Amino acid sequence: MTLNPVQAFAQTLIDNVETVIIGKRAQIELLMVALLCQGHVLLEDVPGTGKTMLARAVAASMELSFKRLQCTPDLLPNDITGVDVFNQQTGAFAFQPGPVFVNVLLADEINRATPRTQAALLEAMQERQVTMGGTTRKLPAPFLVLATQNPIEYEGTFPLPEAQLDRFLMRLSLGYPEQADEIAILRNQRKEHPIEAVQSVAQGETLLALRDAVTEVHVDETLEAYILAIVRATRDHPDVALGASPRGSLALYKTAQALAALRGREYALPDDVKRLAPITLPHRLILKPESQLRGRTAGGILTEILEQVALDLETPPSA
Repeated sequence: MTLNPVQAFAQTLIDNVETVIIGKRAQIELLMVALLCQGHVLLEDVPGTGKTMLARAVAASMELSFKRLQCTPDLLPNDITGVDVFNQQTGAFAFQPGPVFVNVLLADEINRATPRTQAALLEAMQERQVTMGGTTRKLPAPFLVLATQNPIEYEGTFPLPEAQLDRFLMRLSLGYPEQADEIAILRNQRKEHPIEAVQSVAQGETLLALRDAVTEVHVDETLEAYILAIVRATRDHPDVALGASPRGSLALYKTAQALAALRGREYALPDDVKRLAPITLPHRLILKPESQLRGRTAGGILTEILEQVALDLETPPSA
């Protein structure tokens, strides 16, 4: 098995996206991991850090269709999934697809939509299909949801429920650029935004083909036990009311495979797990109210767990 095509594909995309998003190569690399895993990403950051441009650049780099959905309290579920419209000429109802029928959907400020509207994305994110009026329609492949939310402003928002958060493979934050990078941003946008000049360097079909290669990355039994030890520690932690689900275990497992493939390896390493745990698990944890009052955070708790859980080099017994 050769994984060189995976590495070449990812590096080409990352280099292309970097012409628009400057100084955030690590975050772009993690987004490539999500693409290879067929996973959705929650971008939690302050406004103006390039979240929308990141989504557009990724879509343009692979000639994928892209739509931006601005979430507001008056947004209805049908505004996302679509609606049956009566055709007077034919005397029958015809389905008008909503913005979810796309390769890359940017759900901007998703926590401003009501819970009912947020729930309209659940089936699409998990089963990659939409069911309306007894008819199930498949979404295009690949299908990626990039949802954004402001971590500071909570007035007029509806926090995402646990079931919704659990469907995001990872949670990322771009953060403010370094001074040198921000100078480069100013100069790059002196005349026009670089997103207007982004060229396609790959095809979405190539991504679908490479996903099969990613699943062939070897994960040793000791590493499997290490992943489960980390996840199970979140469930037993005294400050955590609800630990990571089995979907969290799968997220950590699959992203470790994808990161290894992206870096040209046919096997995952403990360092891959340590790199990915802080972005695949914290958003799945629900802390106890008294722990939150003490200033405890899910990220801080996971850092402690990673420091405490050791890799057992002995091969665990087979089930």
